[in-house]
Amino acid sequence: MNGKSQPELESALTEPAGPPEDSNLTRKAALVRQRHDQIITLVQAQGFVTIEYLAQHFGVTPQTIRRDLNLLSEDHKVLRYHGGAGRATTAENVAYSQRKILCLKEKQKIAHLLVEHIPDNSSLFINIGTTTEEVAKALLQRHRLRVITNNLNVASILSGNENFEVIVAGGLVRPRDCGIIGPLTIDFIRQFRVDYGIIGISGIDLDGTLLDFDYREVSAARAIIDNSRNVFLAADRTKFGRNAMVRLGNIGEIDCLFTDEPPPPQLEEVLNASEVNLYVAGARETDENDENALKNE
Repeated sequence: MNGKSQPELESALTEPAGPPEDSNLTRKAALVRQRHDQIITLVQAQGFVTIEYLAQHFGVTPQTIRRDLNLLSEDHKVLRYHGGAGRATTAENVAYSQRKILCLKEKQKIAHLLVEHIPDNSSLFINIGTTTEEVAKALLQRHRLRVITNNLNVASILSGNENFEVIVAGGLVRPRDCGIIGPLTIDFIRQFRVDYGIIGISGIDLDGTLLDFDYREVSAARAIIDNSRNVFLAADRTKFGRNAMVRLGNIGEIDCLFTDEPPPPQLEEVLNASEVNLYVAGARETDENDENALKNE
């Protein structure tokens, strides 16, 4: 015999043969950590990456990537957005090319809702931003508008309507997004008084503070607010609670906020206290769908 007693033989037969299952779990955890590290590297390099891109890049499902991004966001490694993720740092803005596709459908809905409140024959300021560029596209359906802008992209878009009068502010052209900034821009804007000032923003703190990344851009937006009879702010839900370094002012200084989702309760309280009108794109469509559903019951 092999020298083992019967109980020892039975014990040897019933005990686990080794740790292959634990080994598999360890390998899986290592792969997840490796993927997380690579996601962080991609986000840092590109500024913003989509869920679709990451799923194709790593050969996994979008659901897996969503879980990855949620975990990384909780650890403050990335900043979670609808449809993707961006750099976690608050000191840098997402690249213009990435911002153009970030929440694009939501920005388009916001733009069309805002334009419903702009009558023909109005005078407007429009500032720098990808959301305000979508507003410019939606404005093409209007007639006889006079628009002053420090955004070359906006000017180019609006030039597609022959009955618009488009005035471009002077100043320094910022190559990355064709925004016009600097002291000359501010002095130029201050020469006018318009019906509607349409602005975008990088972040809205939950106490209502309006925030941006570039102090020169903030100075131009400040001049727009000060010289508009009505101020419309267009901001998608990713701006709520988002930090940036430069203070523009307080949300109580605007007349209307156009967005795609209701803001957090704390911010909504600030809006109510400041008597800022809140318009949520898609809310009316949802209400109509609910009414139709009730009629069909």
